[in-house]
Amino acid sequence: MKCNFRTVVILSLASVISGAISAAQEPTPYRLTLRDAIQKALQANLNVLVADTRVEEAEGTRIRRLSAALLPQVRVQSYANFQNRSLSAFGISLPGVPAVVGPFSNYDFRFYAQQNIVDLQSYRGWKASERALDAGKMDYQDARDLIIRAVASLYLNAQSAAARADAAQSRVTDSDVLYKLAKDKHDAGTATGVDVLRSQVQLANDKQALLVAQNQYKQSLLSLARNLGMRPSTPLELAEPLRYQPLIQPQAEALVPSAVLARPDYLSLASQRQGLVEQQRASRARYYPKLSINGNYGELGRSIGSVQGIGMIQGQIDFTVFDRDRSGEAQELASRVKRIDDQIADLRRGIEEEIHEALLNLDSAAEQVAVAKEGQDLAQRELELAQDRFQAGTTNNVEVVTAQDELARAQENYILAVSSHADAKFALARAAGDTENNIGQYLGNP
Repeated sequence: MKCNFRTVVILSLASVISGAISAAQEPTPYRLTLRDAIQKALQANLNVLVADTRVEEAEGTRIRRLSAALLPQVRVQSYANFQNRSLSAFGISLPGVPAVVGPFSNYDFRFYAQQNIVDLQSYRGWKASERALDAGKMDYQDARDLIIRAVASLYLNAQSAAARADAAQSRVTDSDVLYKLAKDKHDAGTATGVDVLRSQVQLANDKQALLVAQNQYKQSLLSLARNLGMRPSTPLELAEPLRYQPLIQPQAEALVPSAVLARPDYLSLASQRQGLVEQQRASRARYYPKLSINGNYGELGRSIGSVQGIGMIQGQIDFTVFDRDRSGEAQELASRVKRIDDQIADLRRGIEEEIHEALLNLDSAAEQVAVAKEGQDLAQRELELAQDRFQAGTTNNVEVVTAQDELARAQENYILAVSSHADAKFALARAAGDTENNIGQYLGNP
């Protein structure tokens, strides 16, 4: 097949343009920081959205109880009728008076108003709804804290997966260097075919491990995107690699009292208990008198032109003489208060346990990082010495392959140690309360 220079140039230009268009069509990966991930999750996570609607629902309940029992009720009523009346139906029978009178018309335009003056039961019920609203707000904040903790763990998993993929890539690079060196030495007659074959096997194993690590990293990004409310097809790139950041460890004795005042789940239980106390007061107030005032004013007449102003105002006092239901209600509320007291005491012990556990893990992980870092440095040095010995011809590449395996274990130990240290900081931020502020402080990103 013949082709001239012009055809070759056109084909080359077309290839360049096609490659440029393909590169332009590839979306740029979104560089995601941990703080970005947290903010996106708080805006899109279903649990947070549901908790927010529950706060709005509790606010609506509070407004309803306030308006229904404590604020004035005003309504307007107007009607016009045209009717006959049967006097005999009312027992009226007079000589000369027909049994049915009418038809006649009637027009009525009227304002009605009612206001409770003293109603302690309704007042305490409204106060209980306020405490329920406070508890709902704390539940909403607790949902946010839990999501922050979960997203931080997902981001950490992705960081760990990325670090494993990088380590696997470095091992592939070392194995490729070893294979080329064994092949060159074999061609020069200073290495055996077994050395070449052994290096090929090691390279194949490392390449497969790299593919597995890269796939796990991609899966971790998919899971992270799903929990951030992002499309799984969105290309992501972690802006913060896995790295060790030491933390000055706080004292448990100083954290526990402040955590009790800052943990939203604990504060929610406290608000729920206050609401139950208000309900108990409302239950006792069922026997108290209720004082209200109501009245109406309007115009009434046989025709629109003949209406006249009339009205009424009256006070009303209600007493409950017998109400057996109150004793059963009191028993229900007392059992609920006891149950929530037990929950509060258990949660306080749980908070203290979480803080001590996070501090223990933090201290242990910091020591593990130091040991793992030393082991990684030693394994790297061992690999370099084994490579030098094999290149010098003083040994075969068994020592190099063994050193590569030792380095892989040391790298994995270091990744696990750094991941454990970061996860311990996440756990401490959650245990200490005020997670949104603490997590940045503990990670060194205020």
